[in-house]
This record gives sequence, C-alpha cells and structure tokens, in this order.
Amino acid sequence: QVSLVESGGGLVQAGGSLRVSCEASGRPFSMYTLGWFRQCPGKEREFVASITRSGDWKFYAESVKGRFTISRDNAKNTVSLQMNNLKPEDTAVYYCVADAASISDQGLPPDYWGQGTQVTVSS
Repeated sequence: QVSLVESGGGLVQAGGSLRVSCEASGRPFSMYTLGWFRQCPGKEREFVASITRSGDWKFYAESVKGRFTISRDNAKNTVSLQMNNLKPEDTAVYYCVADAASISDQGLPPDYWGQGTQVTVSS
C-alpha cells in the first residue's frame, strides 16, 4: 500500500511556472513507477507524465511536452512536476499516481492516487 500526498498547486498567470510535488509513504518508494494525471473542468482524467523506477525514462502527453518536466527523488520519497509556460487549458486538478507496473495514457489506470491539488492558470 502506498499513500500519496500532493502539494504546491495554486493560481498562476498564463506564461508562468508552477511546481507540484508529491510525497509518498508506505512500501519502498523505488518499487513504483510514478506519474501525474490531471482532470480539467468538464473532462475526464488524462495522463500527463510518468517516470520509471530508476528515473532513467520519462514520458509525457503531447500537450505538455517541452513545457513540463517530471522528476523523482527516491531518497526523499518524492516526485515532482515542474510546469513552465503554463496555459489556461492546463487548469485542472493534478493527481500524483503510483503503480508497480508502467503508467501511460493506455491500459488500466494506476493503482494508487493522491487526493489531488488544484492548478489554475489565468489568461
């Protein structure tokens, strides 16, 4: 069992930057692939980014490539998402996720989810 707690959401103007982080507790952190999903107003949850156990491989949704960067620190049990050049369409609740297998925009949803943190981008 893994418990995930996000932090760092807030309000930012378009073109600005924001960093959301997630702290995990429970089973060894390094056992899990980690990632971020988001749910924009009126839409279904969607994949944003994921990072492998070692941190060697990172995957991004096309809509955030080149603007968002995912990272993890296995010693501190944290995963972060640095978001640059934010757009109003990035407004969403961002969820930290973990899974013993891979995380992507296909297949089953991740096993573990945080409670979410709100990111609002004003135009």
